[in-house]
Formats: sequence, structure tokens, C-alpha cells
Amino acid sequence: MDHRMRELLEKVRSGAITVEQALERLRHLPFEDLDFAKLDTHRALRKGFPEAIYAPGKTPQQIATLLKRLADHGQTALATRASREVYEAVRAELPEAHYHEAARMIVLPTREGQAHGKPGRGTVLVISAGTADHPVAEEAAVTAETMGCHVERLYDVGVAGIHRLLGHSDKLHAANAIVVVAGMEGALASVVGGLASAPVVAVPTSVGYGTAFGGIGALLTMLNSCAGGVAVVNIDNGYGAGYYAGLIATGAADNRTGDA
Repeated sequence: MDHRMRELLEKVRSGAITVEQALERLRHLPFEDLDFAKLDTHRALRKGFPEAIYAPGKTPQQIATLLKRLADHGQTALATRASREVYEAVRAELPEAHYHEAARMIVLPTREGQAHGKPGRGTVLVISAGTADHPVAEEAAVTAETMGCHVERLYDVGVAGIHRLLGHSDKLHAANAIVVVAGMEGALASVVGGLASAPVVAVPTSVGYGTAFGGIGALLTMLNSCAGGVAVVNIDNGYGAGYYAGLIATGAADNRTGDA
């Protein structure tokens, strides 16, 4: 927990401030002004997950600074779409940083070495249609894992060989949330949505030939899904899908255990 939030709660417990005064302070949510960026240090408190750093367009020094400041606030720090060259530059300053090459993500654990939240807080199943969708699928999977969810992977099970998917019905029914990543025509999301009881987060990818239009074809198919319970994120947005699925799975786990 952020040390400033702990301090605030301690003041409420000791009677130094009232509950109303504490609520008033929380209405003015803080951020850290780093000149080149204004880091939202209380997003984890509001949203259940810290601010993620989008690496493209930032220098390695800026990325390292942002990751370190998040870690200093006791939060798991995550950078998306980071190249290995950026990671090597970051690691020179933050040797504890870990690189997920397939996902193109840098993760800096908290000082306790834990991901955000409690490990095993719900199960997220990440499904991809083809091998070319692997990077986006891994971005979703690593995001959900970093949130503390248990993640299962089921890759290369697209509709061109649907029997590859049907052989894993146990995983479809065990998950609290499912991420489906597909390019081309994007039909896999509708198929999974019709088979599984859990909410499905569909991710269109830019994989495909000419009339796939860089993922627009898959996006339109997913938006027009006839299966209920299918939500759609932006093209290639594995992070957004993993985040959304992680929130669903965490909520389901909390409801089972009675956690606040």
C-alpha cells in the first residue's frame, strides 16, 4: 500500500482527523510532477491497478524514472510495447526489472517481489487464433498475471481447425474471464462467446491480408458478434484486454471469498 494512504488511515484510526476530512483529502488525488510526465500515483487505489507506462515515444531514461517512482510508491511497475534495447537501457539502472520478450513488456516488482494484488485472484484464460497473434495474447496474459490472477494459455486454436479448441472445454468452463485474440476475420471470439459462461474480452489484431485492413475486419466482426457476453477492445490492445479481464476475475474471486 502507498505509504501516504497508510499514513492517512492511521490518522483516522488515531482520531487525528475525521473520516470526512480523510474523504476530502482523497478527493484531491495526488500525482507526481516529473517535468516530462505527471505520474498518477493513486491509480491503483482508484482502479485496482497502477498506471502502466506506454514505452513508444519515451526515452529509456524517462521509462526507467517512471518505473522507479512507481516502485518507490510500493506499486508493481509495468511498461508496455518496450523493445529489448529499451529494456537493456532500463536494466542498467534497475537491475531487478524483468523483460517479457514475447509480450514486449518490462515489469518491475515491488520491494517485496510480488505482483500487484494477491496471486491466484481468479483465473483468466487467454486464447489466440494463430501463432501470429502471440505477441498481443502474451501482452494480455502478462498484464493479468501482473495483477495477481492465475492465467491459463490456449494458443493457435482458430476457427480454421475448431477441433483444436473443442478439445479444451474444461478450460473454457473453469475461467472467470476469457480473452480471445484473433486477426483475419476474427470469428473466434463469437465461437468462444457461444461456448463459455464467463465474460469474453475480444481483441482484434492487425494480422491478415489486404481486406483485413490492419485489423478493422476482425474489429467489425467482433463488434457484430451474435454471442452474448462479448466485449471488444481496440486493435492489438492486449494490455487493455488483460486489464479488463483481470478486473473481472479479481471481482469474481473476491465475491467467492468475501474479500473487500
